[in-house]
Amino acid sequence: MHSASSRFDRPATPSARSARPEWTRLAAAGVAALAFAFGTLTPAAASAAPLIVAHRGGTGDTPENTVQAFTNALQNGAQALWMTVQVTRDGVPVMYRPADLSALTDGRGKLADIDYADVHRLNAGYAFSRKDTSGQTVFPYRDHPLPIPTLREALAAVPANVPVLLDMKQTPAAPLVEAVIKVLDETNAWSRVRLYSTEAEATDRLRTRRPQAQLFESRDTTRNRLVAVALAGRCDAPPAPGTWAGIELHRQVEVVEHFTLGEGISKVVANWWTPAAVQCFKSRGDVHLVAFGVETPQDFEAASQLGFDAVMTDSPARLRAALANQAPSASK
Repeated sequence: MHSASSRFDRPATPSARSARPEWTRLAAAGVAALAFAFGTLTPAAASAAPLIVAHRGGTGDTPENTVQAFTNALQNGAQALWMTVQVTRDGVPVMYRPADLSALTDGRGKLADIDYADVHRLNAGYAFSRKDTSGQTVFPYRDHPLPIPTLREALAAVPANVPVLLDMKQTPAAPLVEAVIKVLDETNAWSRVRLYSTEAEATDRLRTRRPQAQLFESRDTTRNRLVAVALAGRCDAPPAPGTWAGIELHRQVEVVEHFTLGEGISKVVANWWTPAAVQCFKSRGDVHLVAFGVETPQDFEAASQLGFDAVMTDSPARLRAALANQAPSASK
């Protein structure tokens, strides 16, 4: 795991976080995000609240993974951007999440089977909807289409001091990894991008091809460690200092028990990020934790108390507004 310092690098100090009013901690986080680049953060921001990461640029606010989404997310108070990348048939990495284009656009077919020239003509906002003042569902971007941006265009549209968390969302991994490497090499963007994938093949290949790549540990590793703490009370092989890990703050999971005549399945919402889990992850030194799926002030405060470095949300606009509404009562 790459262990270079980053602008999220700060010691976990839950007591310092809880001692300050919410609005003060948010202000500190905002100052830190604006003042420092991805590779550096001074100890002055050590007790700041978690940074707010816009999931796919804020999929609840704007058509996801578009340049407009990334721009709006920053205007709505996001301090880092989560982007999803796939590669077209002719090797161009573009910002898109589902495998099939019909899920979000006016096109159809797997993105990996289509050339960039055809992808570029599609409307990335075609399926985006919201309720109007009368409660009717409207599709505001069907008459105002948004293109699917390339990775190069997305990076160019975002200030260089804004951290980018890049989710590689395609198999087989090799074509996508090689296309991403080419763009990050040519744009000299390795220091501002941290890479994630649910497919270990992608991050393993990146680690081999570009040792300077800043990577999250695999999702399997993070999940297995959380399960061991929750079910067995064990802290097996805590991560090395400098490791980055991310998974949902709450997650619906199935516990499967195998026995002679079959199996039993228990479904549960796992609240697996406990103080014991965080202590396990950080027991060998400073480890950077990102909580996915944080949509409420209560979850934001829980992540802050636990010592998370960042939280990922679908709507920075809604989360910021909710936190601001809580600020007056928090300061009394």
